[in-house]
Amino acid sequence: MTPEDGQFPRGFFNRDDATDDATFYSSPRLVTHIDDAAIAAVGGLYEELGLNGDVLDLMSSWVSHFRVRPRRLTVLGMNAEELAANEQAAASVIHDLNADPCLPFDDATFDAAACCVSVDYLIRPVEVFTDVARVLRPDGVFVCTFSNRCFPSKAIHGWLYSTDEQHCAVVAEYFRASGAWDEPIAQRRTPVDHRGDPLYAVWATKHGSRG
Repeated sequence: MTPEDGQFPRGFFNRDDATDDATFYSSPRLVTHIDDAAIAAVGGLYEELGLNGDVLDLMSSWVSHFRVRPRRLTVLGMNAEELAANEQAAASVIHDLNADPCLPFDDATFDAAACCVSVDYLIRPVEVFTDVARVLRPDGVFVCTFSNRCFPSKAIHGWLYSTDEQHCAVVAEYFRASGAWDEPIAQRRTPVDHRGDPLYAVWATKHGSRG
């Protein structure tokens, strides 16, 4: 159930639980959703990509997995208690991207953006990816990391019925369909023979930033 030629099949963004996300996320979950090796891979990629200025962490929680805290990290998520517990955050914003994909920030506010193990829950991802580009400065990078874990009732059907490798193609298509990004890069960031949680990443630079 993967996109073909930029088209998403009917029902791709449906979910088993279509009730208000605010209800689902009303109770804090102060746990990590990937293992230590996958967390290390996230931090390593952030460091490699130079996410160290004004950074926006989308669909965030009580931990953001940066090895070194960025100059100013803004976390956006659904649960106030989780965001308040994030020691790397300088600011927090409660916002439901499924209810409103427009980010509550001015144009060119951030140097980079990240979304860790949450892209599978977006029901309007192309709109979100388009608006992320709006709030980034020139040369801004947006990186999405994900594994094979999720809350199945809240993940979109297109994600549930795709393989790990197809998930990379799905996220890459979000970047392309938005028309706001250079060609995305997709990688597996944990070794193929890694026995724990696999960690995949897809990222791209804001379109037209260079040259």
